Amino acid sequence: MRYHAPSGGIRDTFHQGLSRRAYEMLGSHPCEEGGRRKWHFCVWAPNAKHVALVGSFNHYDRSAHPMKKQYDGTWELRLDEETLWRDVPEDGYPTYKYAVWGADDIWRMKADPYAFYSELRPNNASRLYDLEGYEWGDEAWMKTRHDFNPYQSPVNIYEVHMGSWRRHPDGSFYSYTELADELIPYVLDMGYTHIELLPVMEHPLDMSWGYQVTGYYAATARYGTPKEFMNFIDRCHQAGIGVILDWVPCHFPKDEIGLYRFDGTSLYNHPDRRRGEIAQWGTKLFDFARGEVCSFLLSNACFWMDWYHADGLRVDAVSGIIYYDFCKEPGQYLPNCYGGRENLDGINFLRRLNETVYHDFCGIMMIAEESTAFPMVTAPTYLGGLGFGFKWNMGWMNDILSYIKLDPVYRKYHHDKLTFSLFYAFSENYILPFSHDEVVHGKHSMLDKNPGDLWQKFAGLRALYGYTMAHPGKKLLFMGGEFAHFIEWKYDDQLDWFLLVYERHAPLQSCVRQMNHLYREIPAMHEVDNSWNGFQWITANDTDNSVVAFVRTDKTGQAVLCVSNFTPVFHPIYRIGLPLGGTLNEIFNTDRKEYGGSNQYNAYELHAEKSEFNGFPYSVDICVPPLSTVYFRYDKILPPPKPKRNYRTLSKITVSRRHSP
Repeated sequence: MRYHAPSGGIRDTFHQGLSRRAYEMLGSHPCEEGGRRKWHFCVWAPNAKHVALVGSFNHYDRSAHPMKKQYDGTWELRLDEETLWRDVPEDGYPTYKYAVWGADDIWRMKADPYAFYSELRPNNASRLYDLEGYEWGDEAWMKTRHDFNPYQSPVNIYEVHMGSWRRHPDGSFYSYTELADELIPYVLDMGYTHIELLPVMEHPLDMSWGYQVTGYYAATARYGTPKEFMNFIDRCHQAGIGVILDWVPCHFPKDEIGLYRFDGTSLYNHPDRRRGEIAQWGTKLFDFARGEVCSFLLSNACFWMDWYHADGLRVDAVSGIIYYDFCKEPGQYLPNCYGGRENLDGINFLRRLNETVYHDFCGIMMIAEESTAFPMVTAPTYLGGLGFGFKWNMGWMNDILSYIKLDPVYRKYHHDKLTFSLFYAFSENYILPFSHDEVVHGKHSMLDKNPGDLWQKFAGLRALYGYTMAHPGKKLLFMGGEFAHFIEWKYDDQLDWFLLVYERHAPLQSCVRQMNHLYREIPAMHEVDNSWNGFQWITANDTDNSVVAFVRTDKTGQAVLCVSNFTPVFHPIYRIGLPLGGTLNEIFNTDRKEYGGSNQYNAYELHAEKSEFNGFPYSVDICVPPLSTVYFRYDKILPPPKPKRNYRTLSKITVSRRHSP
């Protein structure tokens, strides 16, 4: 990426919070001057008394290369490439920092907020890196993505932490290239449509999982170079897999090299702790009232889609952007100008963000991790919404997981946790997440959340996954859940892949694989996710048996009946009502022997008879296995059409009556 001197207009948009390419003005970029190759450095530090460029080339001497302050609070310097490549480290990338003498008379060594590459922890200097030159091979994917409609398409996301999916025997990380070699074939085989990566932006602490970002524009050096990460995404696209990046625009850590007190002031956060800090997390909140902060983040979102071809962003902790009282008790936050708790500047930023990325990039997904009842998160901004494409359904997730943890004996007293989600399922465009947050910190693994002996745990998990796959909403599962990782996720070790040699884990993996492929292949499972036109309750109130049944329908009327039993009680004959007559053929059953079940199933085609049951005119007896979910292809026999009215005749009759004596 070559530097082009910014015009006054470009500088103005940066300060106004409207810039989507601030990284082209700030940071480090190669340029030409007088026929010589140089590098241009630019950093925003308006309150600094002095800024100098230091690095391996000048032995971090802050007196060697002072920078010049510009009228708008930025500092700039150009150096010959020959100078910068003096005393280059073994990896071949010159390192640099900004020595900032702050407004508080303290010298700080700061990494470049706009650097494209950084040293690997525990080192933390920025590296000179030119993003130009990578030749993409995903033209077909990008062309197809242009017309991609995620709302009517299957979206089944595999959430991955790149540092712990797999590791080498000595505990070292897989590289981006090695991950591409193994992760892509695995995802293809399992039938997922997308990979969602926990934050890959540079961060100093492994145990933060990437959520304590210090290098927002730098793909982490843990797994390789930025171009190797480009290649990872490129290969995903060529294989037909989308890539979503986890993004953290809410808060940043207090690490000395990062954004914290960058020029000796609260440059990126509000100076009042009641508005500028999350004490519970030990992090600072971005100040969305500052145009430069908004440009930093807006440009960053566009950067990952511009240069890395990301297919979307999962926006972390949206509640911390839209509410001042996020993680705070009454009296611990400053209200807005109207006395409310809403962060109006944060809300305006999110609207601007979504308007910008959806305008500039076709077929992408902006996903909100938002855990409150804030309205219209996925509604268009012109209707007053935030403009996201999707929202994680945290309410559904909390309800269903609290239900699953119950002993089946007591589930009948909490049946509403299964059914309540349909009261609001179509109020937003939802993703149903079983994420990394649910398998750590004593919450137990997905398998271990289920009560009972091993058979019941596995059967209950299969039933849960089957129910989730048929429920309205797109899907997300954290790595390891697909083969029943037994213990909680550990960020510092690979998944326990050895479990697949045991008799129960591989069959469950096969069950998930089959469900994933059915979800993609059957339009009724995904096509109408956001309206009642695609869903109908069949059995919603059988609390005593903890059984639910519903029909999913596609736009052509083709239907799938889903029946879930959340107790270990076997029902060889279970009667259900149906709105129309027709035939039922079992197409999937989590209780099949090959999945580790008891092998109770509906072996023959079933015919719904004209017999009223449960408020429906037709009914049929089905076999419902213990702790299971069963899918039926519901071939409906439609009743004969009603005769059309002759409205012309009726009109004549009406007229004649009006004029009769």
